[in-house]
Amino acid sequence: MKIKICGLTDPKEAGYVNEQRVDFIGMVLFFPKSKRNITLDRAREIMKCLDPDIQKVAVVVTPTLGQVQSIEQAGFDYIQIHGEIPSGYSESCHLPVLKAFNIRDMRDFPQYSANPAVAGYVFDAAEPGSGQVFDWNLIKEIPQDDKLFFLAGGLNLGNVAEAISCIHPDGVDVSSGVEYGKDRTGKDPEKIRAFVSRARQPVGEGV
Repeated sequence: MKIKICGLTDPKEAGYVNEQRVDFIGMVLFFPKSKRNITLDRAREIMKCLDPDIQKVAVVVTPTLGQVQSIEQAGFDYIQIHGEIPSGYSESCHLPVLKAFNIRDMRDFPQYSANPAVAGYVFDAAEPGSGQVFDWNLIKEIPQDDKLFFLAGGLNLGNVAEAISCIHPDGVDVSSGVEYGKDRTGKDPEKIRAFVSRARQPVGEGV
């Protein structure tokens, strides 16, 4: 089971994910509405602290080609796009895309599944980043192909095992579920440890 910890904002959080040997991390860029939005310079600082085996994902919303090119130049491995992939992407950029979907735009899935630039999917709640769980049955019948299939949306220690058992994704994506909470911002290393342990536990073992 692949683990993606999204919304890193501080270089010290790189140490937390390194310790747990997660597979992917995400950083929000060019989206000031998000409390997890950071600058490219900050992202570079975090990337310098990451284990080189961890795949680095830039998380953006309907980016411009210029933004995508700056992300590619910064050294990211993937770009996760919410909203529209810019016209001319394949001709201008080489970063594989993780296309994010929510329950409101699933009708667009076929066109993106056929797009060669799309290397995987992230299925999220109606309001991405809200920490809200959606009805997993809504994506249960989506065919899983050779592209990465990530489940996101309100995952935490209490529900990740059930989510994996229900959907059988390639990976799970968590952000708010491994944060301290209202009184303290940032990622909680103990919650990351517990989440990773539970997500990697074979289905059917433990509680």
